[in-house]
Amino acid sequence: MRFWLRNEEMALEEMVQRLNAVSKNTDEIMHQDIVPLCAADIQEQLKKRFAYLSGGRGQDGSPVITFPDYPAFSEIPDKEFQNVMTYLTSIPSLQDAGIGFILVIDRRQDKWTSVKASVLRIAASFPANLQLVLVLRPTGFFQRTLSDIAFKFNRDDFKMKVPVMMLGSVPELHGYIDKSQLTEDLGGTLDYCHSKWLCHRTAIESFALMVKQTAQMLQTFGTELAETELPNDVQSTSLVLSVHTEKKAKAKDDLQLALKEGNSILESLREPLAESTSHSVNQDQLDNQATVQRLLAQLNETEAAFDEFWAKHQQKLEQCLQLRHFEQGFREVKTTLDSMSQKIAAFTDVGNSLAHVQHLLKDLTSFEEKSSVAVDRARALSLEGQQLIENKHYAVDSIHPKCEELQHLCDHFASEITRRRALLSKSLELHSLLEMSMKWCDEGIFLLASQPVDKCQSQDGAEAALQEIEKFLETGAENKIQELNKIYKEYECILNQDLLEHVQKVFQKQESTEEMFHRRQASLKKLAAKQTRPVQPVAPRPEALTKSPSPSPGSWRSSENSSSEGSVPRRGPYRRAKSEMSETRQGRSSSTGDEEENLAILRRHVMNELLDTERAYVEELLCVLEGYAAEMDNPLMAHLISTGLQNKKSILFGNMEEIYHFHNRIFLRELESCIDCPELVGRCFLERMEEFQIYEKYCQNKPRSESLWRQCSDCPFFQECQKKLDHKLSLDSYLLKPVQRITKYQLLLKEMLKYSKNCEGAEDLQEALSSILGILKAVNDSMHLIAITGYDGNLSDLGKLLMQGSFSVWTDHKKGHTKVKELARFKPMQRHLFLHEKAVLFCKKREENGEGYEKAPSYSYKQSLNMTAVGITENVKGDAKKFEIWYNAREEVYIIQAPTPEIKAAWVNEIRKVLTSQLQACREASQHRALEQSHSLPLPAQSSTSPTKGSTRNVKKLEDRKTDPLSLEGYVSSSLPKPPEKGKGWSKTSHSLEAPEEDGGWSSAEELINSSDAEEDGGVGSKKLAPGKYTVVMGDEKEGPDTLAMRSGDMVEVVEEGAEGLWYVRDLTSSKEGWVPASSLSTLLGKSSSAQCLSSSDSSPGSAVLSNSSSCSEGCPTPFSELQG
Repeated sequence: MRFWLRNEEMALEEMVQRLNAVSKNTDEIMHQDIVPLCAADIQEQLKKRFAYLSGGRGQDGSPVITFPDYPAFSEIPDKEFQNVMTYLTSIPSLQDAGIGFILVIDRRQDKWTSVKASVLRIAASFPANLQLVLVLRPTGFFQRTLSDIAFKFNRDDFKMKVPVMMLGSVPELHGYIDKSQLTEDLGGTLDYCHSKWLCHRTAIESFALMVKQTAQMLQTFGTELAETELPNDVQSTSLVLSVHTEKKAKAKDDLQLALKEGNSILESLREPLAESTSHSVNQDQLDNQATVQRLLAQLNETEAAFDEFWAKHQQKLEQCLQLRHFEQGFREVKTTLDSMSQKIAAFTDVGNSLAHVQHLLKDLTSFEEKSSVAVDRARALSLEGQQLIENKHYAVDSIHPKCEELQHLCDHFASEITRRRALLSKSLELHSLLEMSMKWCDEGIFLLASQPVDKCQSQDGAEAALQEIEKFLETGAENKIQELNKIYKEYECILNQDLLEHVQKVFQKQESTEEMFHRRQASLKKLAAKQTRPVQPVAPRPEALTKSPSPSPGSWRSSENSSSEGSVPRRGPYRRAKSEMSETRQGRSSSTGDEEENLAILRRHVMNELLDTERAYVEELLCVLEGYAAEMDNPLMAHLISTGLQNKKSILFGNMEEIYHFHNRIFLRELESCIDCPELVGRCFLERMEEFQIYEKYCQNKPRSESLWRQCSDCPFFQECQKKLDHKLSLDSYLLKPVQRITKYQLLLKEMLKYSKNCEGAEDLQEALSSILGILKAVNDSMHLIAITGYDGNLSDLGKLLMQGSFSVWTDHKKGHTKVKELARFKPMQRHLFLHEKAVLFCKKREENGEGYEKAPSYSYKQSLNMTAVGITENVKGDAKKFEIWYNAREEVYIIQAPTPEIKAAWVNEIRKVLTSQLQACREASQHRALEQSHSLPLPAQSSTSPTKGSTRNVKKLEDRKTDPLSLEGYVSSSLPKPPEKGKGWSKTSHSLEAPEEDGGWSSAEELINSSDAEEDGGVGSKKLAPGKYTVVMGDEKEGPDTLAMRSGDMVEVVEEGAEGLWYVRDLTSSKEGWVPASSLSTLLGKSSSAQCLSSSDSSPGSAVLSNSSSCSEGCPTPFSELQG
C-alpha cells in the first residue's frame, strides 16, 4: 500500500513537471514571457494598418516593418503606437529580431514636416533594435526640394538617433531590399493581406492560450485525482471510479478539441501553398507554421503525460474496487462460516434413539449440503485473492492474511463436519446395538408371553417350549450387549449422562430378560424330565382352595379333576401331596406374574408403535411444508406455478403448519415422556384435547384443497417438487395424512386400553378414547354442517351442533288441509336433521356426482324449529324407533323414525338435555327476579301462623338451596314430604331433572295436565297441586288468623303440603307466609302453571313431553326469532 502511494506521488509529480514545461514552452513560443501582448488585445489598433509586418527580410535577414502612407499618423495616440510597435517587434524570432529591424517609411504623398515628425517619433519610441530606416520622401517638386535642403541641414540630428536613408524613388528602395521582400505598393512581389495576417495571428495566439489552459486544467485535475481519498466500501469506490472516469472523458474531449483547432489553423496556414505549388512563402508564414506545429507538439506532450498518469490512477481505482469487493465478500463469507461453525458447535446432540440419530444424520447431511455453497464461495474467494496477489495488487499485505484465514475457516468447518459425522456414526452404531438388544428382549418377552401355560404342563409341550427358548437364546450372541465395560470404553466419546443411563437400562433389561429365560428354562426342564414312577394326583384341601388368590383356569380344572377322582384311595405320604400343592401355588403366582408381564410388553409395543408413527408423521408434515409449501414462495420456482395455483397456498395446505408445530413442539415430546409408563399416555391426550380441535379446521378445508389439487395436479411445480423430494407418492397422498392420523389415535388408544384394564391410567385412557371419538364426531358433524345450502341466517348463531343424522319424517299438523295430513301420515319424507343448542334444522339430502370430497352429499335447507317452543314425546305406539317432536303446543307434530332404537335413544337424550338446560335457565331467571322483588320489600315479622319447627327447618333448607343458581336439586329437595304413589300426587321430586322415568316417560310442568293426547281429545284431567311458583288468578283478601290473604296477580310459592289438606304458601309479592287450604288454593291459582315442579301426566304410558311453561317463558329473556325456512 505504501509502495503504491509512493508510486502515485511520483506519477503525479512527473505529470505536473511535464505540464509545467508545456505551459512554459507555450509562453516562449509565443514570446509571452517577454511581451505579454496578444493580437486580440490590440486588434483595433492593428486594423488601422499604420504599420505592419509583411514578412519581408533584408539581405541579412532583418525583418522589415512597413509604415505605409497614413495621413493621420500624427494623430495616433502614443499608447496605441507603442503597443503596435511592441507587438510587431515581438513576432519575429529572437534570432531575427537580434539582427535589427529595417523600417520602410512611405511618405511620398506627405509633407516634409510630417516626414520629419514621423521619423523622429518612430526613432524615439521604437522598442527594438533598428538597423536601417528607409524613407520615401515626398514626390512633389517643392516638398522634394524642401526635403533635400532640410535633410542636409538636419543630417546630424537623424544620424544621432537612427540611421536614416532618404530615398527619392521606389527603384532606389529596391537597391536596399529585394523586390521579392516588398509588398506590391512598394513595387515588390510579396503577397501580403493584412486582414488575413491579423486573422492568423489571432487564431495562433488563441490556440497557444488553449494549449496552455489545457495543460493547466489537466495538471489541476491530476492533482485532484491523486489527492482523492479511497473509500472503504464497494458502492463508494464504484462511484468515485465512475465520477473520475467521467471527468477524464470530459478532459480528453477538451484535449481533442484543442488538437482539432491546432490542426485546423495549420491547414489554413498551408492553404496557399496547397493551392499553388509556385506560390512563395515568406519567412513570417513559415514561422507561423512552425509555431503552430510546436504548439501541437506541446499539446501531444500534454496528452501523453495525462494519459500515463490516468492509466496509473485508473489502475489504482480498479484495484481498490477489486479490494473492496474482496473485503466485502470476505466479511460476508466469514460471517456465514462463523455462523455455521457456531451451529455445528452447538449441534452436540448425539440422539436418544436410533430414529433420532438417523434424523440427526439426515439433518447433518442437509446442513452440509446447504453449507457447501458458502464453503465453495469461500474457497473461490481465496483463489480470487491469490489471483490479485499474482497480478501485483497494491494491497498484498491486506489480501494475503485474509486468504489464509478463509482457507483456515473452510478447513476447520470441514473437520468439524467430519468430526460430527463420526460422532453420529458412533451414536448410530451404539443405538443400533441397543435397538437390537431391546428388540431381542421384546421378542424374548413376547415369546415367553405367547407360550401357553396349560400346554407346557405336559412333557411334550414343555420340551417344545424348551426348544423354542434354547433356540432363541442362541440368537443372543449376535443381538445382546456382551460386555458393558467394553461399551463404555468404545463409545466414551458420545456417552453423555442420558445415553449412559439408557445403556444401563437396556443392559438391565437384557439381564432381567435373560434371568426370566433361565427361570423359565429351569421350570420347563423340570416339567420335561421323564417320570420314573407314576404320580398320583392329589386333590388339595378345601381350605387351601378358598385361600388361594385368583386361581388360574388350569388349576381350577386340575382341582375339579382331583375332586372327581376323590373316590380313589390315596397313595403316597401326606408330605408329597403337600409339596405338590405348594408347587401348584407357585405355578399360579408365577402365571399371574407372567400375565402382568405379558400385558406390560404389549403396552410397550403399542407405545412404540405410537411413538414411531408419531415421529414419522411429524417428519412427513415437515417434508410437505418444506418441499412444497415453502417452494411456492421461492422466486426460482415461480415460473413452474400455474395461474390457477398462484396465491392458493392457504387453500391447498390449510392449517397444516399449525398442526405440524403442535405435534413437533408439544405433543411428540409429551408422548416421549411417557415411554417408560405407557399406561399413562391417556393424560397426554386429555391435556391437549383443546389443541386437537385444529383438525376440525383442516378437515373443513379438505374439500377445497382436493378440488384445487384436481385442477392443478398436472402442474410442473408439483412434479419438480416430488422429484426433488424423491417421493414415490404425489402430494395428495400426503395431504391426507392429518385425516388418517386423527383417526389412527382412537385405534391405538383402544389397543392400549385393552392391555391396561387394571392399571393406574385406565380411567384416563378411557376418557381420552371418548374425547378422541368426540373430536372425530365433531369433525364428521362439521363436514356435514358446511354442506348445508339455502339457509339465510348464520349457522353459528344456532349454537353448538350436537347431533346430525338421517331419518324418516311424517308430519301431523293441526293446521292444514285434511288430505295433506292424511297423505303425510302414510308417505314419509327423508330428512337429514341437525340438532343445535337453539334450533333443530330439517334438510333434504342430495347426493353429488364427482370424486373424493366432491362426491360428498349436500343438504338443502327446508325448515327449522326454535328449541324454546319444542317438545318431545319419547315413545310412539307401534314402533320402538319412533319419537315425536312437536312445536307450539302441538300445532306442528313431526313423527321421527330413527334407523335403530339406539340412535333414537341417543337423540331423545340429547334433546332432553337441551330442554332441561333451557328449563334450568328459566328457573334461574325467575328466581333472580323473585329475589329482586323480595329484597325491595321489608321482611315479614314472626307470626303465630308459622308452621311447626320441623316444617320451618325444612323450609329454611329449601331456601338455602334455592340461593344457589347452579343447584337444580334445590327445587326438588328430598327434605320435602315423601311423595304418594304414582297417580295419586306429584312424583319423582327427589330425583335429578335428567333422570328418566322407568317407563320412558319424561315431562316438565308446562301444565298440570301435560298429555298431548288428552289435549287433542278435549279431555281435562284432574288438577294436582305440587310445590312450585304460581301466579294468583283470583284474589281472596280475607285474611284470617291462620290463613294467608292473596291478591290477583301476586306471585306465590307453594312450599309443602301439611296435615289436614293445608299447604304452606309464601307470597313473593308481599313477603308474607301462611297456610292455605288445598280447596281454596286450587280456586285461587286456577290454571296457572308452575314454573319449577315436575309432574306426572295422566297420559298413556310411555307418552311424555318436555316443554317450557308460560311462567317460565315470562321469566326468560326474549328468545331469538323463529327459524322457519
